[in-house]
Amino acid sequence: MQTIERTTLSELVGNEQYARKVLPFIKKEYFSDRTERIVFEEIQKFVEKYNALPTKSTLEIEIDTRRDLNEDDIRRVLTVVKELENDKDVNYEWLVETTEKFCKDKAVYNAIVEGISIIDGKDKERTADAIPSILTDALAVGFDNSVGHDYLLDAEARYEYYHTIEEKIPFDLDFFNRITKGGLPPKTLNIALAGTGVGKSLFMCHMAANCMNQGRNVLYITLEMAEERIAERIDANLMNISMEDLYNLPKQMYDTKMDDIIRNTNGQLVIKEYPTASAHSAHFRGLLKELAIKKTFKPDIIFIDYLNICASSRFKGAANVNSYMYIKSIAEELRGLAVETNVPIMSATQTTRSGFSNSDVGLEDTSESFGLPATADLMFALISNEELDAVNQIAVKQLKNRYNDPTINKRFVVGIDRAKMRLMDVEESEQQGITDSNQKQEPENDLSEAVFDKTEFGEGWT
Repeated sequence: MQTIERTTLSELVGNEQYARKVLPFIKKEYFSDRTERIVFEEIQKFVEKYNALPTKSTLEIEIDTRRDLNEDDIRRVLTVVKELENDKDVNYEWLVETTEKFCKDKAVYNAIVEGISIIDGKDKERTADAIPSILTDALAVGFDNSVGHDYLLDAEARYEYYHTIEEKIPFDLDFFNRITKGGLPPKTLNIALAGTGVGKSLFMCHMAANCMNQGRNVLYITLEMAEERIAERIDANLMNISMEDLYNLPKQMYDTKMDDIIRNTNGQLVIKEYPTASAHSAHFRGLLKELAIKKTFKPDIIFIDYLNICASSRFKGAANVNSYMYIKSIAEELRGLAVETNVPIMSATQTTRSGFSNSDVGLEDTSESFGLPATADLMFALISNEELDAVNQIAVKQLKNRYNDPTINKRFVVGIDRAKMRLMDVEESEQQGITDSNQKQEPENDLSEAVFDKTEFGEGWT
C-alpha cells in the first residue's frame, strides 16, 4: 500500500516542480520509519549541495558509502530507494495539498509528544514555558500558496495599491522625513553608518524613544550594551535630563517622570540583550513568537544594535567564510525578517578605519562588506568632527536611498545633545554651505540660499 511518506519520497526524486515547492517545509522528523527518514536525509543533502534532484542511482551510491549504517540497514534503505516510483499522472495541486496536510499533522503530533516529554520531566533542557512556543510553531506550518503577481489579472488590485497611502514610521527630524518622503515604510532594512562613538546607538535610542511616543510598539535588540544601559539612554531622552542628572535623581521625582511617560504614550518598548555575535535572524524570529505568546506584543519597528555583531544563520561561525559574504548574509537575513514581519528594521554598521578618520564618509568606508549597502533600502552616514562638536551638531550624508532621490538633501545637519541622548532639528539657515556640486535642491521648500561647492565636512566647512 502506497503511503504519503513513500509518495513524497518518490516525487522528491522525480518531480522537480514539486520538490522545489515542498522541500523547504519538510523535516526529517516527519518520517516515522527510520529507513524512509534516511532516504529523505540523503535527498535533502544532495539538493543542498548540488541544487539539483538526485537520481535513484545517486541515492543508492550515497547510501552504500555511509559508515554509520550496518549491512542490514543499508539493505533495507536500498530496498526503499528501489521501490520509489514517480507517478507521471498524479495531480500536482492534490499532491501539494496532501503533502502540506501531512507536514501539518506531523508537526502538531511531534509538538504534542515534545510537550508530554517536557511535562513528564524527560526533557532536562526545557521547562513547561517552552510548550506554547512549540505548539505555535507547529500550528504555523504551511506552504506559501502565492504563485506571484499576475500582471493582467491583478490589474485592479494593483490600481488600489497605487492609491493606498503606505503606512510609514515618521521621524521627529524634518530632514529625515524629507529624504524618506514621510518616514520608514514596512519590509525595509535601514542602516546608519558611523565610526565608534559618533552616535549610532544614540541615533537609534532617540528614534526608538520617538517611535514609542508616537504610540508604536518598539523592539530594541542590543548585542553590544546591556539592556539597562539602553534603557537609561532612553530614560535620559524621554525625561529630557542628562545622564549624570539621571543618576542623581530622587526616587520620587523619577517615579513622577515615569508616570508622565506612561500617561503620554500608548506605545510599548521591549529591550532584549544577546551576547555579541551569538544571535541571528532565527533567534530574533523566536523572540518575536515568544513576545506574541507571553506579552501579546507585536512590534511596529525593530532596532538591532548593531548589524556587524549579529551572527548569520547560514554560516556557523565566520572562520571559513570571507567577511563580504558573512556580512552580506546577515543583512539579507535581517531584510528577510523585515519582509516576513511587515515592519521596518533599523540597524547600524561601523566605518572602516580609514572612514573613521575621514571628515567625509562614503560607501567605500562601509566596514567589512560592500554587500551591506547593496542590500539596504536606506543607508546614511553620521559624521562628527571638531567643528560640528563645537556647535552641538552632527552631519548626515545620504549613501543610498530607495525612497527618494539621494541627491536631494544629500547632506544636512541635525542638532545633538549627547548628555541627554537627544537629536533635534536646527534652523534652516544652519543647512547653508554644506551642499556639494551633485546635490539637488528640493522641488518644494528648496533652500534658495544654499551654497553649492565641493567642500566636504572638514576644512572650510561652515
